[in-house]
Amino acid sequence: MDIAPTASAAPPQPPPRGSANRPGDRVFLGLSKGSGITLLVIMAAIAVFLTWRAVIALAENEGNFFTTFEWNANANPPVFGIAVLAFGTVVSSIIAMVLAVPVAVGIALFISHYAPRRLATPLAYVVDLLAAVPSIVYGLWGALFLVPHLTGLYQWFDDYLGWTGVLSYEGGAARSLFTVGILLAIMILPIVTNVSREVFKQSPKMQEEAALALGATRWEVIKMAVLPFGRSGVISASMLGLGRALGETMAVATVLSPSPEINLSLLDPGGGTFAQNIAAGFKEAGDLGRDALIASGLVLFVITLLVNGAARMIIARRKEYSGANA
Repeated sequence: MDIAPTASAAPPQPPPRGSANRPGDRVFLGLSKGSGITLLVIMAAIAVFLTWRAVIALAENEGNFFTTFEWNANANPPVFGIAVLAFGTVVSSIIAMVLAVPVAVGIALFISHYAPRRLATPLAYVVDLLAAVPSIVYGLWGALFLVPHLTGLYQWFDDYLGWTGVLSYEGGAARSLFTVGILLAIMILPIVTNVSREVFKQSPKMQEEAALALGATRWEVIKMAVLPFGRSGVISASMLGLGRALGETMAVATVLSPSPEINLSLLDPGGGTFAQNIAAGFKEAGDLGRDALIASGLVLFVITLLVNGAARMIIARRKEYSGANA
């Protein structure tokens, strides 16, 4: 007697992605979506407010907003432009990133893969403390200690690299964009270090042990396993640091000697940044002057969005940056 084979039960299918069957899952899903939507609404509201007030100021401006060096929004007629501010913001931030990111990555690698535990723990704690120091404290330290002690370095630059024009020095107080870049580098160093350190600590231990078993040196392990895995984290950490460098106010206002001119030499006093100009001029500005400052804030807002968008594009274009192949 033949017995017909019974059909085997089909394996249970996982619920579709994004579905929430349990009450806790539905609550969490709703909170997550609500948080994301709220963030987008806040960003849109900020953009609308800045654009509205900027249009009011630009309608009264007698100068070219993008090429005029002068900032005199309280004059009659008002004349103001962001050429000097944009130059100073970008240049000081680039100097800060060039100085801070390599040092921060080196410190993060030392803490996560080289230093013994009894040294790595207190060193990481000290770096964390640096991130908690207020901006005004950095500014006071920069004005009272950093500026007087940079004269010798500036003179050395002038002796050996002054022929480039970019690093020529004519004397005076070291209240220049290069000093601002050094101060910003010190300020963003703990941010980039902390994020990079945590990413490096998450690198696959099996790959590191396999490379060591095959005879690789410690540096070869870091180059082949740790750095490729943590590259996206380093980019994200750098963007966080760049965001603080672009928007830093009090420290820059304390150290920099602002002036409405763009100097070829980075060591000459003068220049300005968006955040420093807003902090210095907001109290004395009239209604139109405040709208003009808000217009410059809109430009800084757009620059920040473009920088973060470019970072996301860099990570998305290279799959190996995401750590998926690690």
